Formats: sequence, structure tokens, C-alpha cells
Amino acid sequence: MTFVVGENCIKCKHTDCVEVCPVDCFYEGPNMLVIHPDECIDCALCEPECPAEAIFSEDELPEEQQSFLELNAELAETWPNITEKQDAPADAEDWDGKPNKLELLEH
Repeated sequence: MTFVVGENCIKCKHTDCVEVCPVDCFYEGPNMLVIHPDECIDCALCEPECPAEAIFSEDELPEEQQSFLELNAELAETWPNITEKQDAPADAEDWDGKPNKLELLEH
């Protein structure tokens, strides 16, 4: 099983989760993070660290976000690995909780 970064990470992109990951399975895109499913060890350390509550265990991923399981796997293959916390975007709080952000995802 793996953890999945969901839609609310888009344009929020807090990196608190990255610091606690013991296997460095986070990958960074222009405005979102993803988890590589083959590297995640299901330790659950990242989930409570996400201020945007955008990380889900695979079996608790909301039905309307099921596509993010495949999206995480796909983007983790092309995006660079991230292992250190960075500052969140200046407008991250403005985007937290906004619906329908998938169309804003930058590849």
C-alpha cells in the first residue's frame, strides 16, 4: 500500500511532509508534490504533517480523487526528488481547500 498526494496540494505545496519521510519518496513539480508508490513504505509519518490535509492512505483516498493514485505514480517518474523542506508558496493559504484545482496542475 502507498500514500497518495491529492488535489489540495495543488498550488499549496507545503513541504513539511518531505522532512519526515524516511525513504525520500516525494517528488516535486512546479505547484504540487507527489509520492512514488514503489518507494513509499506506508509508514504514515507524512500524513499528519500536511497542513493542507492533502495526503491520504491509498485505501482512504476519496472516490473523486482516485485518479491521483495513477497521477502520483506517473509524475514521480519525471519530477525531481525532494528531500528538504522549503518555504510554501506565498499564496498557499489562499488556495487551501479550493475545489477543482486539477486543471491548475502544472506538469
